[in-house]
Amino acid sequence: MADDRRDAATPDEGSDELPGPTPVDTLVEIVARVVPGWLERCVVVTAERQLGRCPDTLRADATAMATVVGPEVVADVERLLRMDVDDQRGTPLTVLREAVRHPTLLLAAAGVPEPSRDPFAEQHFEADRYDLSPAAWADIDPELHDAGLMWGAWKAATVLRRRRPGGAGPSASPTMR
Repeated sequence: MADDRRDAATPDEGSDELPGPTPVDTLVEIVARVVPGWLERCVVVTAERQLGRCPDTLRADATAMATVVGPEVVADVERLLRMDVDDQRGTPLTVLREAVRHPTLLLAAAGVPEPSRDPFAEQHFEADRYDLSPAAWADIDPELHDAGLMWGAWKAATVLRRRRPGGAGPSASPTMR
């Protein structure tokens, strides 16, 4: 059977979807705008909390890291979001949680002491030695809260529509490309 799943940016013909940006488009746009600043803040805020201040050299390194790594992380998030929902094996928050390795490396190289963490965080986010992993969209930036929830609701509705007995299968439902 051919896989003719369609682009999320183009509603199905005859659908009642409103024109305009999709939840994927909106989330990608906001992620692109806020993620570099979040990566930089991870370093600066952690250094300030652990050292009482962020040394100028570390601040400059954080800015450089965010400038280089930010677009890469955004591309990883967008690549995931543009996949068909049935092909996704993670979430955008998972990608963003993995991205904390970059600020972690900077903080460790600068000798910033690691904070004490609760046992759950130590067990589930072992590599996140500075407790930077976001638990929710708003932990990255408040602007992501609504867009992240809208995307999650859109994805859930798409999955449910495909799985509903007698409902539309994958070929009748839009993808997230």
